[in-house]
Amino acid sequence: MSHRPPSHFPGRRSVLRGSLAASAALALPTALGSAPAFALSGRPKAGWGVQAGDVTADSGLVWVRSDRPARMIVETSATESFRHSRRWRGPLLGADTDFTGTTRLRGLPAGEQIHYRVLLADPDDPRRTGEPVTGTFRTTPAGRRRGVRFLWSGDLAGQGWGINPDIGGYRIYDAMARLDPDFFLCSGDNIYADGPIAATATLPDGSTWRNITTEEKSKVAESLAEFRGNFRYNLLDENLKRFNAQVPSIIQWDDHEVRNNWYPGEVIAASDTRYTEKSVDVLAARARRAFSEYFPLSTLRPGDKDGRVYRVMRHGPLLDVFVLDMRTYRNANSPDTQTTDPQGILGAEQLEWLKRELSRSRAVWKVIASDMPLGLVVPDTTEGKPNIEAVAQGDPGAPLGRELQIAELLRFVKHRRITGTVWLTADVHHTSAQHYQPSRAAFTDFEPFWEFVSGPLNAGAFPASALDGTFGPERVFVKAPTASNVSPAGGYQFFGEVDIDGDNGELTVRLREQDGTVLFTQVLQPGRVGQ
Repeated sequence: MSHRPPSHFPGRRSVLRGSLAASAALALPTALGSAPAFALSGRPKAGWGVQAGDVTADSGLVWVRSDRPARMIVETSATESFRHSRRWRGPLLGADTDFTGTTRLRGLPAGEQIHYRVLLADPDDPRRTGEPVTGTFRTTPAGRRRGVRFLWSGDLAGQGWGINPDIGGYRIYDAMARLDPDFFLCSGDNIYADGPIAATATLPDGSTWRNITTEEKSKVAESLAEFRGNFRYNLLDENLKRFNAQVPSIIQWDDHEVRNNWYPGEVIAASDTRYTEKSVDVLAARARRAFSEYFPLSTLRPGDKDGRVYRVMRHGPLLDVFVLDMRTYRNANSPDTQTTDPQGILGAEQLEWLKRELSRSRAVWKVIASDMPLGLVVPDTTEGKPNIEAVAQGDPGAPLGRELQIAELLRFVKHRRITGTVWLTADVHHTSAQHYQPSRAAFTDFEPFWEFVSGPLNAGAFPASALDGTFGPERVFVKAPTASNVSPAGGYQFFGEVDIDGDNGELTVRLREQDGTVLFTQVLQPGRVGQ
C-alpha cells in the first residue's frame, strides 16, 4: 500500500468552513441573476466558491468569481491558521470576464498541503475586502513514496436533470470528497448548454423531479451570457462548491459545452428552431470563452485565441496525464468509412503532439484522458443520417475513418515500447471496463491495453454501447440501465478511482457508484508496454 496516513493532512476539511460560510452568505436572487450590479452596498462577495486547477510540483491556479468589480487577492500558508502567509496580487475582476479571475501561484513547495484563501477587495478602497473564502490542495510530490490517488468522471446536469434539492443536489461530490483524492479529472460535458432545465419533470413512477432553475438554463445557450449562465448554474450546488474547495481539478471538454455532437464548420439545420444562431463555430467560440472563464486551465485563458485544452499534466515520477481534445480539431461527423483520414478526431497537430509527449514521458504510468471512448460505437443521428460521433463505426474489420488515426497511435506506442498507458473516458453515461487484445482484433499491430469508462455525475443514464471489433475489445465489466435516460433518482451515477502505489508502482482502478460503493477493481502492473 502507499504511504498515506489515514487523515492524510490534518485539518484539510476544517479549512473549508470559511468557504461554506461565505457561500451561504450570498443571497439566492443574486446567485441566480445575470451580470452583477455595479451599485451594490457592502463588500465584494465570492458566493460561487473557489477552485484550484492544473496543480504541479511548484505551482497551481486558483479561481474565484465576484458579485461586482473587485481585486482578487490570494493568501497561502502551510497551515490553516495563516499565521505565516504569503500574499499574491491577482487580476482585477470585471465584466469582461463575467467577474471571474484566476491567479497563478508559483514557487510552492513540492508535495505539501497548501492552504489558501481568496479575498476580494474594493478597487477604489483596497482596505474594504469581503469575507475570505478558503480552499486547499496538495502540490505534486517530487518523489513517489506517497503514491497518487485521483478520481475521474463526467457529464453534469444533462438531459434536463439539474440540481434537485429533494435528493440533496449533486451528492456524488460528497462521496468523492470522502476519498480525499489528489485531484479530480473531469472528462468533459461539464455543462449541457443544449439542455434546458425545467422546474419539474415526471418520473416513471409518477413522482415529480424538481430542479433549481435559472433564466440562462431556460433555453439552449446561444449568447455569451447564456453560456456563462450554464457554468454558474452548477456552482449553485453546495456539494460541488465544497468539493471544489477541497480537490483541485484537471478539466477537459467535449460536445455539450457547446451543442450535442458538434464539429467545426457545422451549420445547424433550419428545422432546429431552438437556435437562431446557426453557425456552430460562432457558438463554439462563445462557449470556449465562457469555459476559459469558469475553469482554471494552464493552457487556456479568457480571450486567448491561441490557447488550447489539450495538455499534459505531470504528477511526479509516477504519473503523467495526457488530456485530449477530441472536439476542436475533428473532421465532420459522417458514416466514418473513408480509407484515408489524416485529420481524424484529434487533428494532425494534436496527434503528433501526443506521440511526441508520450515518447518523452518518463512517468511510470501514462494516463490518456480521452473525452470519447475508442471501441464503443457512439452514433450521431442529429441530422437524421447514420453518422458516427466517436471513433468506432461498428464495422469490425480493418480500421476505417477515425479509427485510422487511433491505429497509428497504438502502433506508435507498441514500436516505441512506451510503457504504462491506460485510457480513461466518460461520455456514454454508464460505467464499464474494456480490455483491448490483438488476438481478438482485425488490426493487430498494437499491444494490449485497458480502457475504463465512468459517468455520469448527474445526468441521464443510458444502456451500454455496442462494441466495435476492430481493436478487439472485450467488455470485462459493465453496469448500465436497460432503459434510456434514467434520472439520477434511479441510480446509475458513477465515478472512477485510480490509486497508484508508491512502493511497488501498481495501478488499481476502481469503478464506483455515486455513494462510493466499489463495483469493479482491476490491478495493473508497472513497466509493461501492454497488459
